[in-house]
Amino acid sequence: MTGVTGVTGVTGVTGVNRLPRRAPARCLPWRAMIEAAGGAVWRSGAGWSRAGAGAELEVLVVHRPHRRDWSLPKGKLRRGETPLEAALREVREETGLRCRPGAPLPEVLGLDRKGRPKRTRYWAMEPVGGRFRPNGEVDEVRWVLLGQAASLLTYHHDLVVVHGLRELLADVA
Repeated sequence: MTGVTGVTGVTGVTGVNRLPRRAPARCLPWRAMIEAAGGAVWRSGAGWSRAGAGAELEVLVVHRPHRRDWSLPKGKLRRGETPLEAALREVREETGLRCRPGAPLPEVLGLDRKGRPKRTRYWAMEPVGGRFRPNGEVDEVRWVLLGQAASLLTYHHDLVVVHGLRELLADVA
């Protein structure tokens, strides 16, 4: 995407971007970059088909009470985990949903709450099972229409990801 500061399109993401399992901190020049991953979980509402007739696409957003925000599910990579593995794990931990990953979405570059550089990679995801139960991080989830996500999401970078999801799904329809 162009014209949006700190956001790039992700292409060719593979499992080669693993964090090493055991490497001394002093040997990690990239350690300053916080790596995170998440998912834009979507489903079709009433009347939607891959042909696009009556499209009512919804995206899942999570409420984190400790941050008082609504966002897409995401979190930091664990050592030895690929970004996609982390995205699937974080979505399951926060939403209770098992998902099938789809195409990569725009990644977000910015600063975390402590001012450190952070990169968050996202994937489109379709739920295949599970159900939400409130947990220590997330107390509520909501399915919202793609076109109404802006009215609920707290952060602009989440809107950029949702826009990428909308473009991806429009190409599929």
